[in-house]
Parts: sequence; C-alpha cells; structure tokens
Amino acid sequence: MVPIALVLAVGLAIAVERWIYLTVVAVRNRRVWSEVVPMVQSGNFKQVVEVTQNSDSAIGQILSYGLARLGSARRRDDIEKAMEESLMEVLPRLEKRTPYLATFANLATLLGLLGTVMGLINAFAAVATVNPAERKPTCCPPASRWR
Repeated sequence: MVPIALVLAVGLAIAVERWIYLTVVAVRNRRVWSEVVPMVQSGNFKQVVEVTQNSDSAIGQILSYGLARLGSARRRDDIEKAMEESLMEVLPRLEKRTPYLATFANLATLLGLLGTVMGLINAFAAVATVNPAERKPTCCPPASRWR
C-alpha cells in the first residue's frame, strides 16, 4: 500500500500543479482575448500587434506570430501556418508533465497486481507448511452420511 500511496501523492501533486498553471494561463488568455477582440473588430491591427507582443500569454504569442505575417503573407494559409508553428512552441509548456499521469496510473495498477500476487504466494506458502495431520476437510460431509 505504501508504494501505491507514494505514486498517488506524486500524481496528485502533478495534477494540482497542472490545474493551477492551466487556470492561470486560461485567465491570462481570456484577458488578452477580451482586450484584442474589440480592436480587431474595429480594424486597429497596429494596436493588436502591440498588445500581443507585450503579452506573456499563450494566445498573445500565437496571435503575434500570425499578425507578424499579416503584411507579408499573400494567402490566408500562410498566416495559419505561422500560427500553427507558434502553437507547436506553446503546447509543450501547456502539456508539461501530463504524460507522467498516465504512467503513474499504470504503475499503481501494476503495484496493486504485484501486491495481490505476493499475497497469494504467502497464502499458499502458509498452507504448504501446515502439518497434514492437522488439516480438517471443510468442503465435504463425512463419509458415513453417503451410505
């Protein structure tokens, strides 16, 4: 039980840390988005570029890459590709340490199975050491009842 509890503690610590981090990132993203949308709707792209470049949020960085290509891009596809490239830089920060959660879930399951196997080994070893003369049959009625 102790190894499983340790795996639980580490997994829970990672989950809580990721939840706090992602909550903070979501709040920053919403703040930048609510600031940028009215500017985009009014067509004030220079101010949008300024806001996104000064922002430390993930969405600000992604929009900044796309807006940097806005003047030089001939097609909309070029802007989308630039934003996808920036997304490839942002996603590893957002998904940091999350693969460990699946690993710890599998590890806890295997540790539980290991405990079950060890318990069965101990149970059969205890049964094997009992003197055969002391064993009482518990599954079958006495032979005299069959006649």
